[in-house]
Amino acid sequence: MFESPEYFEKILFLSLGQSPDIKQVKLIAAGNINQGIYLKTSSGSYFLKSNFQLNSEIFEKEADGLQMLRSYCPLQIPKVFQVGKMEDRNFLLMEWISADRTNPVYWQELGVGLAQLHMATQESFGYAKDNFIASIVQLNSPTSSWHEFFIENRLEPLAGKAYYEGLMSLDFLKKFKKTYPVLENIFPKEKPALLHGDLWSGNIMRGKNGSPSLIDPAVYYGHREMDLAFSRMFGGFDADFYKSYETVFPLEPGFEERLPVYNLYPLLVHLLLFGKSYLTGIERTVDRLI
Repeated sequence: MFESPEYFEKILFLSLGQSPDIKQVKLIAAGNINQGIYLKTSSGSYFLKSNFQLNSEIFEKEADGLQMLRSYCPLQIPKVFQVGKMEDRNFLLMEWISADRTNPVYWQELGVGLAQLHMATQESFGYAKDNFIASIVQLNSPTSSWHEFFIENRLEPLAGKAYYEGLMSLDFLKKFKKTYPVLENIFPKEKPALLHGDLWSGNIMRGKNGSPSLIDPAVYYGHREMDLAFSRMFGGFDADFYKSYETVFPLEPGFEERLPVYNLYPLLVHLLLFGKSYLTGIERTVDRLI
């Protein structure tokens, strides 16, 4: 059920300093965590995300991630108008992005744009603050080594959480940890790259002029191959995306062999969110490593 019109009017006034006439309210998405609503008003169209999560920081960290992408990525990134809480709901009001035509170079633009994002760097792997991937806390404590960051901030916390939640046996947890010494020699030595962090097809969309837009980031400075591996989790993007990326920022040889190792992290995320059906993929990669 939608809230009353007054609820949306309050959010618009808080966010914009005015109360435009609301012409249309439409439910766009109703997932396990967030509700997405399209608001058409006399001053333009907006996208409103809301949830009942006790942790109000989720939308704050998403807004921070969107601002980072807007600062360093040439692709379309929705502008954030306001993050806050109205009555019993957290909310995030953003620019509405809608496609007005098909773009034949959509995938090429996405590949080039992501490569340019990955050229943003800093001295250490990590981020100035912890944030979230979906509803799961994502630790970002800075380290100078990618394999150490990957173990300490990505694998170890989630594998431990999976064990304590009964999603992974103690025997397999011990086996999982045996992969850690192997990881030091797997990843190419590269500078930290600014990542989208949750790059799958549901988090890219067609925007103005049919060009790609990125949404729902989980940003940090990591190994750039993380984003590319994540994009292959559910079948991958169009081949033109990968070709265009490599024309700008070529990968080191052997990425196909490294890909399942990077995806241990998103598989752990999915294990925690959706259950044991994702454990098989983790087991398969662990068996290959040890």
